[in-house]
Amino acid sequence: MSEAASRPVPVTVDIWSDVMCPWCVIGHNQLETALKGMEGEVSATIRFHPFELNPDMPEQGEESAAHIQRKYGRTPDQAADARGHMAQAAEAAGYSFRYTGEGDPPPAMMWNTRLAHRLLVHTLREHGAELQVKLKRALFDAHFQQRRRMNDPAVLTDIAASVGIDRTQAAAALNDPEIDAIVEAGEQQAWDWNISGVPAMIVNGKYMIPGAQDPATYANMLRRVVAKEAALAAG
Repeated sequence: MSEAASRPVPVTVDIWSDVMCPWCVIGHNQLETALKGMEGEVSATIRFHPFELNPDMPEQGEESAAHIQRKYGRTPDQAADARGHMAQAAEAAGYSFRYTGEGDPPPAMMWNTRLAHRLLVHTLREHGAELQVKLKRALFDAHFQQRRRMNDPAVLTDIAASVGIDRTQAAAALNDPEIDAIVEAGEQQAWDWNISGVPAMIVNGKYMIPGAQDPATYANMLRRVVAKEAALAAG
């Protein structure tokens, strides 16, 4: 086997995702598990792109249980069952929705995430994909485990600082019209790809993997992409 053949194949995975989306953190955990099992086969660069599940959410947010009941027309019992199912799926994927903050847990809330997406766009542009992934994970934890107010600039700059991003730069990004235009373009790109739900992953700019899959499915799909592109390159 040649040295080139033994090297991991580079792939890029672009993920349209929202901080409010439980299946997005589940899907990312499952993808990371798949990639760990493919060490030596592929070397993945993961980039997150904006998708707002609740673009019209009011400033004060909405309690999560009420939101599920209203948006999906479910009864309180059905909404509770759905939350329980997601919690079990998360635990199986290695992530917990259990509250880890101080004191009594505040109600679980849904927020608009436009500001969070601006911060993620800024981080990818200025610091690269690896730090953006760290920020995304910190945002997931802040929402699902700490129940912080995810549309509050002060909260977002705190989260940015926790992963090593300069507070002043983070605060500026939250008010930068150029950054907001990039968020808008990213959301339009999702529509151009016919992405109506998240997570949605695009491998090497061509191949879509919709929804939160199990690690074996992600691994199989990535291997198929690598094999297909190798065959195309060979002519």
